[in-house]
Amino acid sequence: MAEETDSTAIEPQGDATSTTTRTRTRRSAARRSTAVAAPVAAPRKATPRRLSSKPRPMRSLAIIAMVGGLVATVALPAYGAFRSPDETLTLQQVAADDAQTFVAASDATATTLTRDSYSATTPEEIATKKAEEAAKAAAEAAAAAAVARARTSSSSSSASIPQNVMMVSPGSGEVRWPILNFTKGRGLWDSGYHQGVDLLAAGGTPLYAAAAGVVRVSQESYGGYGVAITIDHVIAGQRVNTLYGHMIYGSRQVASGQSVAAGQLIGFVGSTGSSTANHLHFEVHINGSVADPWAWLQANAG
Repeated sequence: MAEETDSTAIEPQGDATSTTTRTRTRRSAARRSTAVAAPVAAPRKATPRRLSSKPRPMRSLAIIAMVGGLVATVALPAYGAFRSPDETLTLQQVAADDAQTFVAASDATATTLTRDSYSATTPEEIATKKAEEAAKAAAEAAAAAAVARARTSSSSSSASIPQNVMMVSPGSGEVRWPILNFTKGRGLWDSGYHQGVDLLAAGGTPLYAAAAGVVRVSQESYGGYGVAITIDHVIAGQRVNTLYGHMIYGSRQVASGQSVAAGQLIGFVGSTGSSTANHLHFEVHINGSVADPWAWLQANAG
């Protein structure tokens, strides 16, 4: 430390020089302070400033709130924009979580409901109603089928059996029995589609023309009739055709186009064609319609 050159001990004491003395004293003190401080002022290493560790809760809450707001603002619209179309909720799905909540579309109109404007139906009532409707439909179908069958039967009867099968006097001889000593078998329409009458007799029994006419068919094989003959007649002004089927092979006595008289021999009973026993299959057609040959014979033959 530097020595002090101006000491206060040698300063003269007196009032006259008191002011000068104070001035010198201040200057000496100033020089002494400067002289003392100069060698001591060594450079010191800078120390980092320590942050205060006191908690600041209000500032933290504000920051958290701001961050949450930013997340909600950005994330929610993005989630809605990228939502799959399959996950779109309908009004009914929205309301499904709360049965007491009604969600209406913006274009829905208000309607006043009354007790008579709606009804509740149980599963049992629905099943009963369906059964009743099915039964009603089945009944209607059955009725329609019955009506159709009745119409078909009526038309078939009217077409196959003329109302007037009596053409001549049974004793006049214009109509004859085509076979004698026979047993009646199936009749018209019996056992399925059967247009004639079966007259059962022993094989080789003679067959006769039922009336005078012209032979139309005389063949050894005439479909299911086997050996058969058909004859065209005009009786009481009506066109009549008679058929004789299932005769014995080679037994035909007339040819196609040949004229025959009532009661003339034309062949013999056999079992050809669609036949299982010896018999005569006899048919009668009046004006192109099938007639009951048994009724026709009974009304006219004699």
